[in-house]
Parts: sequence; structure tokens; C-alpha cells
Amino acid sequence: MVEHRAPSALGARIWERYVSPDTPGSLASRARAKRWSECAERFPDLARMRVIDLGGYVRNWDAAPVRPRELTVVNLDRAGTAGGADGARTLFADACDLPPELFGHGFDLVYSNSLIEHLGGRWRRQAFARAVARLAPHCWIQTPSSTFPIEPHWMFPGFQFLPISTRVRISKRWRFGSEPMTDWPHARLVDACLSVELVSATEMRDLFPDAELVHERVLGMSKSLIAVR
Repeated sequence: MVEHRAPSALGARIWERYVSPDTPGSLASRARAKRWSECAERFPDLARMRVIDLGGYVRNWDAAPVRPRELTVVNLDRAGTAGGADGARTLFADACDLPPELFGHGFDLVYSNSLIEHLGGRWRRQAFARAVARLAPHCWIQTPSSTFPIEPHWMFPGFQFLPISTRVRISKRWRFGSEPMTDWPHARLVDACLSVELVSATEMRDLFPDAELVHERVLGMSKSLIAVR
């Protein structure tokens, strides 16, 4: 999961009201609370489970309604392995190329929130899905839906459907996304636009064929996809 920093001025107010998962009462925080509740309902034995969180942040588990018996958090961002969730084991590693010893640990559940769209290519998503299948019998893999009209990182309508060159031009001027980019050099903007690949329901079913695909909906539209097994 990518760490976000709030933009300034009007962008900050929009961010805090709708997008920030850490602002009480924001649209995102309410959605996250609902998602945590649904996860706990899906896995009533969560308090007795060994859970591995791929790409998550240790502190995010402070908001969970139930804490697992054992929690391992894996992230390539060292900030993800800091703070919160006392007793959590943390590991600085690539979720697509995990240390071999993790596969024999006996995890019960693989949890991942908004990571798979940042992995960088189809083959990397396939490697991630194979790792999920090997790690545990159960999984909860969430990602923003590619068909939702507002792209969740830039908060720009239809951003994901535009050519990369157009996305870069928008990023130079758009101030209402998860992070201000207006002063970024061109090469960094290109990299940012290419680094997010929203995943379709068809691909999620292909990657996790033995999982149920759950749609989180807003106004009848699929906002997020969750592969649950």
C-alpha cells in the first residue's frame, strides 16, 4: 500500500474530507472502517489466526476491530513497518519475491490492501498471486476498481483511461490528488503515471480463480474489488 501525503490549500480540504483514511469522518475512513468490519465478519476466527499483510502498514492494524493472534507485515517502504500494532513482526521485502522461509510459516490468512495495482506489470501480479496461494489457505486482497469513474490516486475523473502523455500533463497542473506533483520533473511524473495499473474484475478473477470476488459499491458502481478465499 502506498503512503500518501496531503496536498495544500483547497486540495488539502478535499483530501481530508474525502480521501484521507486517517481523518475521522472522511469518506475514505468510513469506507475503511466498513471494510474492516466486513473482514472480521468473513473471518470470525481472526483473533486466533496467523496473518501476513503484504504491502500494508503496521499502524493500520490499530483500527482493526479484531487483532490477529500473530501479525507479520511485509513492505518495501520502511515506513510501513514502523509504529502501531504492538507485537507485530515486520519484514522489509518484496511481496512478489518473498523469502522462502515465509512459505513454511503456517499462515492462516493473507491480507493486502491497495498493493496489487502498484506491483508493476502483469507478470509481477501473477507472481504476487502465486505467493498468496502458497502462503495461506485464506486471503483478503483488495484493490481499487479500474472501472470506477474517479481514479483514486489522482482523484481525477477518468484519469486511468487517458494516454500517459495526457496524464502527465494533467499531473503538472492538478492539485487535488493524494500527493501534489506540480513541481515534479517530467521523468518523475512519467514514472508516477506508469506505476499505477488499476486492475479489472476480469484480471482479479484470473489471478485468484478459487476466491470469491466481492465488489464494494458507491452509487451502484464498483469502487473496490476484494478477492476473498
